[in-house]
Amino acid sequence: MKRTEFFSAFGITAGMLFMAPVLSSCSKSMTDSSNSNGTGGNTNGPVDFTLDLSTPAYSGLNNKGGSVVVNSIIVARTSAGTLVALSAICTHQGGPIGFESSAGQFHCPNHGSNFGLDGSVINGPAAAPLKKYNLQLTGTSLRVYA
Repeated sequence: MKRTEFFSAFGITAGMLFMAPVLSSCSKSMTDSSNSNGTGGNTNGPVDFTLDLSTPAYSGLNNKGGSVVVNSIIVARTSAGTLVALSAICTHQGGPIGFESSAGQFHCPNHGSNFGLDGSVINGPAAAPLKKYNLQLTGTSLRVYA
C-alpha cells in the first residue's frame, strides 16, 4: 500500500468513526418508538410523584397560566383553572415543551410544533401526541401518575 493510499483510507475511516455517533443520534430521534406512539417524554420508569402546591417551587400552579416541569413532565394550570400534565419532551426530536397560557397550548420552540391541552398535535412537524398523565388533587397535594 502506498503512503497516499494509507492516509486516504485512514482519513475515511477516522471520518466515519467521528460521524457515527452524530448519525446514530439523528436516526434514533427520527425512529425511536417512544416518539412515534404517543409516549414521547420517556421518563425512565413508572411515573408517580406528588407536588406540594403550598411550597414556593410549585405554588405557581395555584394561579391560572402557571406551569412547572418535574421529571420530564410539564404540569400546567389552564386559563379555565384546570390542571393538566403532559410529557415535557417534544415527540418530533426531543426538544423541551413549554406552556403558552395565552394560547391555551403547549409549544416546542425548536421547530414550532404546538400541542393541545390533551397532548394532541395542533400543528407539526411533530406527528405524534404528547403522553398525558393522570392528576389527583387533595388539598395542596397534587399527585401525578401514569
